Amino acid sequence: MHPMLNTAVKAARRAGNIINRASRNLDILSVTQKAINDFVSEVDREAEQAIIKMLLDAYPGHSILAEESGVSGKSEFQWIIDPLDGTTNFLHGFPQYAVSIALAHKGVVMQAVVYDPVRNDLFTATRGHGAYLNDHRIRVSKRIKLQQSLIGTGFPYREFAQIDNYLAMFRELTQKTAGLRRAGAATLDLAYVAAGRLDGFWEFGLSPWDIAAGSLLITESGGLVGDLEGNSGYLESGNIVAANPKVFSQLIQALAPHLPPGLKGQA
Repeated sequence: MHPMLNTAVKAARRAGNIINRASRNLDILSVTQKAINDFVSEVDREAEQAIIKMLLDAYPGHSILAEESGVSGKSEFQWIIDPLDGTTNFLHGFPQYAVSIALAHKGVVMQAVVYDPVRNDLFTATRGHGAYLNDHRIRVSKRIKLQQSLIGTGFPYREFAQIDNYLAMFRELTQKTAGLRRAGAATLDLAYVAAGRLDGFWEFGLSPWDIAAGSLLITESGGLVGDLEGNSGYLESGNIVAANPKVFSQLIQALAPHLPPGLKGQA
């Protein structure tokens, strides 16, 4: 395992221990609301600080982009951190949430960790060296038809300006797939695409910490990732489509008639 990836794994597991411990006492957690339907708990902050401390102890010259504390430092190397993706799930005791850590070098994601502390599932990838789940190599699914595919998504929950377009997409794909799933943690959804548990995924309005690690997992497991039109730039726009190579183009095509005008051409 690459030394930087190994450090990220240790940091993710430490955050997972904090999350698991707190999950036994949800009724006494301090929770604040950042925006409509957007919550942060003391667990998010404690897990994030534990991750940052471990990463900077090992690599003090690196910079940080983290969900709760924002950007710090300036370096060609940047750690992109979501300490607890799926906070709303976590606060309700719904066991679908994860820790996500990625390392980008000059804007290119090189290392990725997505850790599910509930199931002790550890997804890892190093650019050019494949993707793994608990040390076993993973690949995207082999399904070739959208109609046979299980697709993940995320409903708009903070910004509702594009909800009609989203519902049109949902309606279209409900009729053209084997099923849609909205589990509430994009980092895990992307990891599931990499592992073949989902055949594809789409969402818009995400943040870099939601996407960075999962996107590398998918490409290293043989999948494709793009924006809503299949182009690059998804890290910047927050609009993402991911799938195995056969399903990817079909998913893009199904979404195309319903793209919000403001999201077109964001490559």
